[in-house]
Order: sequence, then C-alpha cells, then structure tokens
Amino acid sequence: MTNQRLTIRPRRNRKSDVIRGLCRETRLSKESLIYPLFIHDKEINEPIDSMPGCMRWSINGILEEIADAQSVGINSIVLFPAIDDQLKSSGAEECYNEEGLIQRAIREIKKNFPETSVITDVALDPYNSDGHDGLVSGDGSILNDETVELLCKQSLSHARAGADIIAPSDMMDGRVAAIRTAMDNENFKDVSIMSYSAKYASAYYGPFRGALNSTPKSGDKKTYQMDPANVKEAVREAMLDIEEGADIVMVKPAGPYLDVVATLSDCIEIPIAAYQVSGEYLMIESACAAGWLDRRSVVLESLTGIHRAGASAILTYFAKEAASWLK
Repeated sequence: MTNQRLTIRPRRNRKSDVIRGLCRETRLSKESLIYPLFIHDKEINEPIDSMPGCMRWSINGILEEIADAQSVGINSIVLFPAIDDQLKSSGAEECYNEEGLIQRAIREIKKNFPETSVITDVALDPYNSDGHDGLVSGDGSILNDETVELLCKQSLSHARAGADIIAPSDMMDGRVAAIRTAMDNENFKDVSIMSYSAKYASAYYGPFRGALNSTPKSGDKKTYQMDPANVKEAVREAMLDIEEGADIVMVKPAGPYLDVVATLSDCIEIPIAAYQVSGEYLMIESACAAGWLDRRSVVLESLTGIHRAGASAILTYFAKEAASWLK
C-alpha cells in the first residue's frame, strides 16, 4: 500500500548521478593529495618488500616519478630517506649534512620542477643508529632539548636546499617554536611548518619502518608519540604547535583517528593534514589483491572519509593513482 502522506523522501536526492552530484557535501580533489616518496643513495630503483607497489627511488628515478605524478595533477610530495647504515650514528649528524641525500634530492627536484611543493620529514630516526626519532641517553631515555637543537640544524639544511614545507615528525616538546625561530633568523620566513601534532604510537607503522630500516633497536616510541586512547591530548598538542608557529597540523595515522581529525577541525582554524600510513595502505592492498574489495572504489572511499572528517591535505601512497581517477 502506498503511503500518500509521505512528503519527505530523502531518496529523491539520490535518484541519479547528476542529482547525487548536486547534493554531494564532500568533494575529493587531486589538489588535496600529497605523494610520499622514498629515496635512497643508489643508482637503481628498488621495490619495497614491506610495501608492495612502492619503491625506494634513486635521485634520477624520483625525478621520473615526479614527472609522472605531475602528469596526473599531483604537485605536492613528501620525501623520506633510506640512509645507509654506515652513515648512521648515535649523534645522527648526517641529518644536517648539506651534501646529504635529502639535501641533494631537494636541489635536484626544485631545479627540475620548481613549481612542485617539496615537503621534507624532520626527525632523527632515519639517521640515528638507535632507530629513535630523538637522541638516546645512556639510560635509554630520549633527550628532548638536545634533539630539538639537531632538528633545527636539520630543518635549516632542508630550507637552504629549497624545501617549501618542513614537517617535523619527531614529537619533541617545543620543536615547532625552535624551528620557526631558527628559520626566521636565517630569513626563511616563507618556509612553512607542517607539524605532526597528533602522531600516535601506532601499530600501523610497521611496513614504513621496513622501507627505511628505521625500527628502534631497543624500547619503543611511547614516551614521545601519543597514546592511541587520547583525543584531548591531541587538541592540546595541536594548540601548542599553533601557538609556536605551525602553519598546518597533522594527524597520523588517518583512518583509525578520524574522530581526532574531526575534533581538531571543530577546534582550530588552520589547515589539517592526515597521513594514510603504510599499515592502512597495506591492508587495502592485501584485501584487493585477494579479490575481496574493489580497489578503485575502496581507495577513493577511504580518502573521501579522511577529507570528510576535516583534513584539507592527505598524505597517501595512493596519491598518483587516485589523482588519475579524479576528474
């Protein structure tokens, strides 16, 4: 029997592709996507066993990959270095070497692609023989203030090479203010800071650490990365970073922490980035490889969810493919 009194019918707004498009609240765009790229100091490109479909690029290889990404509309990248073990030390001095891998790569990228936004990771774990984001004391604790001094040197070396955005991922207290002051003092006032403000001590990072061989040699990162149970702490961390001069704040990981993204979106006025991390990537890839999920649909749905929660920028290993799918 037809209900003649039913005047409100939400399905009318879903009856065709055109009308669904008119009513769509969240529109994912390729401009929102940031492409993470791994680089090593070899002449060949190497597949990453822990992250099928991803590569450790040579400098020449990464230039070719950036050109390919630009052809589908990706203009923002973030660089992660796989450093030779012989260059790692307990003092992580290689992180600020002006002729280091990342510094040379930045110069080559900006020379060949001046319009590309180059974002650089600032932390010690790729360079630290201990595998931690900060300097490790004799008793195994992480030295906050001494680490911040090194992060400033690292940031300045990236800025001198031509980085557009510095992204400290270390979670040391006070590092945003220190880096902002150091860069301003050397007249890098236009170099932005994208702070990993809410970086959780997550189990989703394993494949990434395999890509860089940066797993801690002892202990874990729970004394500086955040407890996965906390949201208010994320708000506090983000507010502090904004006060210290952050231009963009980040939540990492993305998918399991969409409530954190949404909460920050309600609290702050600067842009929010979210990182769809290696574990999220691998879960999707594994399910799709087994034939359980439609790859294109689930990738775009996952990214739309991150954007809908409030992230204006998304770091994702699917960036190049997603851009090719977006009109």
